[in-house]
Parts: sequence; structure tokens; C-alpha cells
Amino acid sequence: MLRTAVIGVGHLGRQHARIHAALAAEDQAQFVAVCDLNERTARAVASEYHAASNIPSNTIINNKSETEWTVEWRTLIGRVDAVSLAVPTEMHAAIACPLLEAGIHVLVEKPISRTLEEADQMIAAAARGNAVLQIGHLERFNPALIALRPFVRNPLYFEIHRIGQFTARSLDIDVVLDLMIHDLDIVQWLVGENVEVTDVRAVGIPVLTNRVDAANARLEFASGAVANITASRVGTEKIRKMRFFQPHDYIAVDYATHYASISNLAPPDAASVNLTPVAWPGVHVRRLETIDIEPLRAEIEAFLKAVRFGSSPPVSAHEGRRALALALRTLDRIAEHSVGTGIT
Repeated sequence: MLRTAVIGVGHLGRQHARIHAALAAEDQAQFVAVCDLNERTARAVASEYHAASNIPSNTIINNKSETEWTVEWRTLIGRVDAVSLAVPTEMHAAIACPLLEAGIHVLVEKPISRTLEEADQMIAAAARGNAVLQIGHLERFNPALIALRPFVRNPLYFEIHRIGQFTARSLDIDVVLDLMIHDLDIVQWLVGENVEVTDVRAVGIPVLTNRVDAANARLEFASGAVANITASRVGTEKIRKMRFFQPHDYIAVDYATHYASISNLAPPDAASVNLTPVAWPGVHVRRLETIDIEPLRAEIEAFLKAVRFGSSPPVSAHEGRRALALALRTLDRIAEHSVGTGIT
């Protein structure tokens, strides 16, 4: 049975811990420890999962392993097989590389790292340690995207809005690396991993912090596809929507409600699909059936499956690096635009 841990149990890491504990309760893994620099936080999160810090990790109580806490991630080497890494981005490479070289498999939250050089270091460390390195691009596991993916063919134009209310989380990075990177990854995934982004134009401004809080990017691909992406963490409501067109289809996705639909002029087949007529004669909307699963749980289960079977993770380190490269390219365009307009 795989021994797991969560390093960094702030807002998001706490959710990782919750799911690792649930999987342990289902005998899918042994949840050994949580780690956080803040001892009080580490103790509190471990306590939620019946922790007993003085009990060795191999001690079994009521046929379930107790979860320990620690403030030193290095003590996990040799005691765990796989970890979720949910620390600030600036710490990703420094922690992941030694773990990967020790053969410990790592699911690291997006973005993969701060720089492409750090991403390359992590990829090399994973190769040396023969370890799985999966990147936490969570929207890949959204039920709406899972249902939609088989129907995507030659998308040509995207309109995407990802708006959130301001919180004190993730202020170590700007909105492009915090929110927009989800959609940069998704668009590249849907257009095709081998399709080059030929042009990027972007604008962004700081609003409540000294980093970019709101941004818009226009991407052009070698295939002719165009994507217009808006991201903001200073909105008054939460919006997570994508619309795109492909030949004969208009597709709508709401990430928040897990809704996906395809509208077209194809003749209805009432026996096999759920078609809802709309105002225009001959136009039909097909709402896709989705599987009711929490995306984060699906992501962690996919990670542990890749570890067990030695298979490629569903979001590889190279894909994480590609998303980071496009995000950094977008930030460069924002910086150029800011200089030209006098925005500081």
C-alpha cells in the first residue's frame, strides 16, 4: 500500500489532506503525515484526521494508520512513497527536487515552478529518481471537461472568463500564474499539444496588490485557432466559463457548475442524446452527461494510479512546463504593454 503525505497544509493543502485521509479510510493508501512550517497548522490538520504525533507511522489502530505531523519535510524521505506538494510556488523546486531524486513521487500544485529553469531542474530530478511528477492543473479533471474532451475537434475560437473575488491567498504570484494559467493549459490541451502558439498579445494591471490582478490575453495558434482569455482576482462574483467554436459546433462550459453543452444543426437522435430545442428552428442544444466526482479527488486518484502502475501522469511535467512557458510569455507581453502605456 502506498504511503502518502501532504506538504503544505494551507487552504489548498488542507483539501489535499482531506482527500488523502478519505482514500486511506477506503484502504487505497496509507496517509502517513502532514507537513507545514507552521507547527500549529500542522498539528491542527493532523488532528482532523485522528493524528497522534508520538505514534510511529507503521502503527495501526483499528486497522487504520494514524497520521503524523511534522514541520520538516526532509524527515519524510524514506518514510513515504508519494506526496502532494502545496507550498508557495517559490518553494516548489527546492522541495520537489530532493524528493524526486530520492524516488518519491510528487503531485505539485500549479504552476510547476517560478521559472523554466526550475521546471527543468524538477523534470531532471524526476528522471534521475525514476519518479512520477504530476502537475496540479485541476481543471483537466473537471467533470465538464472530461465529458467534453471526446467531442473536441479543430477548435477555432475561444472566449474564456475566469473571475474571482479578492482573497489573501496566492499573493506571491500574479493573476496570470494564479488563475489564467488554468485556461492557458486547457486551450493548449484542446487545440493540440504540437500546435505552436504563434502570437501573444496581452494587457494587465495591478489593482489591489503590486502584482497583476486583472489581465486579458489573445493567443493565436499555427492551426488558425484564436483564444481570448480574461482573468481577474478582483471581481464582485465568481465566474468560470469557456465558450468556443469548432466547425458546425458551438460549445459552452461552466467549470463552476460542471455544465457542458454542444449546440449545432445536426439532426436530433432522441433515442441516444438529450436534445433541448431553442428559439431557432433546427438548432439543438445537447447537454453532456457528466460524472459527479470532485475534481481534486479525481486528480489525486489519477496521480496514485500513475504511481502504482508506472504509467505517465495525465498532466505531465512537460505539459506543466509548457503552460508555464506560455504564462511567462503572456507576462512579458503585459510588461511591454505597461511600459508603452505608462502603467506601473
